[in-house]
Amino acid sequence: MARNSRKPFLFLACSLGLALSAPPLFGQSFEELEARLRDHPALQALRLQTQAYREDAVAAVAWPDPVVSVGVNNFPLLDPSFRTYLPTNKALGISQQIPNRPERAARSERANRRAAHNDAVEALQFARMRAELIVALVERRRIAEQVSYLRQQDSLYGELEQIVQGEIAAGRPVLFRLAEIDLQRSEVDRALADLEGERAEVDARLQDLVVGAGNVPPPDLEPQAWSGNPDAFHAVRVARENITVADAGVSEAQAAWKPDWGLQVTYQQRDSGASGMRFPGDDWVSAAVTFSVPLWGSRSQAPALRAARAERESARNRHMAAARTAAARYAVLDATRRAAEAAFAALLAKISAIREQVQAQRTRYESGIGDYSPVIDGELAELILLGRMADEQARRDRALARLNSLLVTS
Repeated sequence: MARNSRKPFLFLACSLGLALSAPPLFGQSFEELEARLRDHPALQALRLQTQAYREDAVAAVAWPDPVVSVGVNNFPLLDPSFRTYLPTNKALGISQQIPNRPERAARSERANRRAAHNDAVEALQFARMRAELIVALVERRRIAEQVSYLRQQDSLYGELEQIVQGEIAAGRPVLFRLAEIDLQRSEVDRALADLEGERAEVDARLQDLVVGAGNVPPPDLEPQAWSGNPDAFHAVRVARENITVADAGVSEAQAAWKPDWGLQVTYQQRDSGASGMRFPGDDWVSAAVTFSVPLWGSRSQAPALRAARAERESARNRHMAAARTAAARYAVLDATRRAAEAAFAALLAKISAIREQVQAQRTRYESGIGDYSPVIDGELAELILLGRMADEQARRDRALARLNSLLVTS
């Protein structure tokens, strides 16, 4: 609904007294609640997980730590000495494994893609929590309005009871009206008790979302227009990021076929032979290059690659399913919003007719014709309809809050 078409709706709502809740605590605003909502532990957990993925991306491209070895070679046991046996030496070695670069790069990219996916999940979660915060504030406003209407009804029933008792004292056969009034007042009491239970539930939801929310009114709501592009939905955006994660997984599985390399260097220190042992103490150096051969690729790399490709196809199908679900959800919420607005307009027309009737009855009474009970009956009917209008306004705002939460707004 366009902004200019919504103005009559708000004007009529205000004119009918739909803002009868207690005045807000002006020390708080919805923007402040929204800012505090971003510090919710569930969102903090997602941000920390995102940070962990980005650190993993940095670590994934690094080489493993080198291995240093210190020892002796060919040391005789029966005649322990470094100078009696030609091959005896002291050895100092170092080796370095070098995993293949494409695999390390793919692993780093996968971690970065997981971080981007987590960013999308955080945006989705915040949008949902913000919508539920608005819904809770809308419900609290509705409850306050309906409690006010019910208390006014109870007061009018009290006045009507006094009028009926006067009519009974005057000899009119209207005793049955007292029973009707008692039944209606008991219904009012039951409805008030139900609303108190709803208020407690709403307060608990608010406490979970934002501690110490105060009596903050909900924000003005306008429906966010959908361009028709499925990627405009938060859920579809999350599913799309899942595809990029799966793509990186395929790249990592493909790179696993490439060889991993290694370097080894060993320095061997020898002593000269003892007296009678004629061999010089020349030092030796040994070096080697190692590389892996995918000899068991059919049982290791090949199944891993098939699994990665299957995961990618699964992510693509989840993306398509998310697009259908989000579009259907948007259509349902938009239909609910339109239905609530139509019901609100119908109730408004009924209230206008009732007000005209009440005014006519009041004129008749002031002219000395009839009694005052039809005026009270009309006012009671108006209050009942006002309570229903509060329901419809809340239904509309709930649908709008959840509809807007489906779409990426920035």
